[in-house]
Amino acid sequence: MTTEQKTNTRGRLNQVVGEVVSDKMDKTISVKIFRQVKHKKYAKYIRRSSVFKAHDETNKAKIGDKVKISETRAISKTKRWKLTEILETSKAI
Repeated sequence: MTTEQKTNTRGRLNQVVGEVVSDKMDKTISVKIFRQVKHKKYAKYIRRSSVFKAHDETNKAKIGDKVKISETRAISKTKRWKLTEILETSKAI
């Protein structure tokens, strides 16, 4: 096995874009993502959401920010994602 093959064994990790809905925990944010699924019977598209906990090492992300998160190893019982980048900051009212 060459060194190039060894580094690429993990494959591509999932990345999703969502909105921060909670930043009350230390080094953790809750990110809500939306996806569209097709209804089996009526063939219409329905908007579904999921909330993922993501690791934010520097506590930079705030509520309302649009962020990109990527899959990682299990960091805690519920944390399986890490913050990759902040795409858009929320506008303060």
